Amino acid sequence: MGDKHAEKLAYKVSLSSIIVNFFLTVFKLFAGIFSHSQAMVSDAIHSASDVLSTIVVMIGVKISSKASDDNHRYGHERFECFASVILAAMLIATSVFIGYSGISQIITGEYKELQMPGILALAAAIISIVVKEIMFQYTNIAAKRINSGSLKADAWHHRSDAISSIGSLIGIIGARFGFPIMDPLASIIICFIILKASFDIVKDAIDKLVDKSCDDATIEKMKETVMQTEGVLDIDDIKTRLFGNKIYVDIEICADGNQTLRDAHEIAEKVHHEIEQEFINVKHCMVHVNPD
Repeated sequence: MGDKHAEKLAYKVSLSSIIVNFFLTVFKLFAGIFSHSQAMVSDAIHSASDVLSTIVVMIGVKISSKASDDNHRYGHERFECFASVILAAMLIATSVFIGYSGISQIITGEYKELQMPGILALAAAIISIVVKEIMFQYTNIAAKRINSGSLKADAWHHRSDAISSIGSLIGIIGARFGFPIMDPLASIIICFIILKASFDIVKDAIDKLVDKSCDDATIEKMKETVMQTEGVLDIDDIKTRLFGNKIYVDIEICADGNQTLRDAHEIAEKVHHEIEQEFINVKHCMVHVNPD
């Protein structure tokens, strides 16, 4: 998929996310306030943070899709990694706020004075779970199609919001059955689940910033592709590095040392072409030919 098509898909998904999150935020905040559910109010704040996070995704995708220029000869793909880190930081901040709110209520005993959550809060939690899980699947599929780290992070914003709503649902049901402590406990559980997703996103972004190699399975497939190319006798070395959502590859192949320079160059061109055709995320493949 070309950069322009990827950018358009990311924008389409992001715009859908903003619209869905805006209406969910308003609905959940209304339900939380009027049904006396702190967990649902926390859930609404989480949804509101998703609106801002999606805007960050759109900015990150826009910048990372820019063509190479004189100051950035290798492109701008790594800017998307920074967007992922920002999104993860927002997730962490949201989770800490939710967790602190729950712990504070338990320590102070405030939960004992909470009114029993109404049916509206229960309905809001169920609707949110269904809608946000659909948005997670929709966004995650798009993220995989264009190999976008920031879009994947945004997908996890949807999933964490769905999990948050599950926690809210448990808390609301518990409170309605006479266990008001379930409401703040749900917030604490939500906090840790979101933190785990946040750290996974950060790790993925850092891997792409520090030139981490591709996974072993991908490298083995690359070796198979190279060895199937006519004229290649062996592979002396192969190096890969992640660059944002793209891959750079350096390969040293062994070929017949008695052939002409033109013939050796043609073999290298074939290897270069096969790798870039077979692996769509490879932005550039450098091939060096060693004589047998």
